[in-house]
Amino acid sequence: MGRVSQAQAQDNRRRVVETSSRLFREEGTHVSVADLMKAAGLTHGGFYKQFASKEALIDEATTHAFAELAQHHKDGLDRYAGQRDAAQRALIDTYLSAEHRDGAADGCPAAALATDMARDGGDSEARRVYTRGVGDFADFLATEDQDGITRLCTMLGALVLSRATKGSPLSEEILTTAREALRGPSSSRGKNNAKPCGCL
Repeated sequence: MGRVSQAQAQDNRRRVVETSSRLFREEGTHVSVADLMKAAGLTHGGFYKQFASKEALIDEATTHAFAELAQHHKDGLDRYAGQRDAAQRALIDTYLSAEHRDGAADGCPAAALATDMARDGGDSEARRVYTRGVGDFADFLATEDQDGITRLCTMLGALVLSRATKGSPLSEEILTTAREALRGPSSSRGKNNAKPCGCL
């Protein structure tokens, strides 16, 4: 079999990073290299031609996930013509929805990777990217009246707990209660099944 072209090699690497970013958010960073490569449609043997180690892939996949998050925030601002409060309200509805609860693979890396990052030694690029990404997310959520870190903790905590209690009435109640706390009862009713707006 001939050698893979440089363009194909770059495409394969991108595919591995994107696939790993989704799988790490859905299942955690303990997913094996063999399973990651299989999910990307590539052979296990090609991994070390692309990455120095699994840790290097975790670094890149985490960077990719937070780049997606930052782009969603930018898209949200663009969609609402720079009206930050409207973009924030749409984000809250999307973030605290059943769709986001059930779709970890395409969801928030701050919530999905929290446990893995907590177990990290603290000196990895992934941990630095995660920390910076959480700070940027909190900045996006800040208003004149509300602290961004408090809002982020409410959202992230509610999402994690709703996933852990999925299948019970409590899961839905957690999402609704957190949404009402952040937006107010009148603006949150009936939003539990909000369709993703692309600004998550």
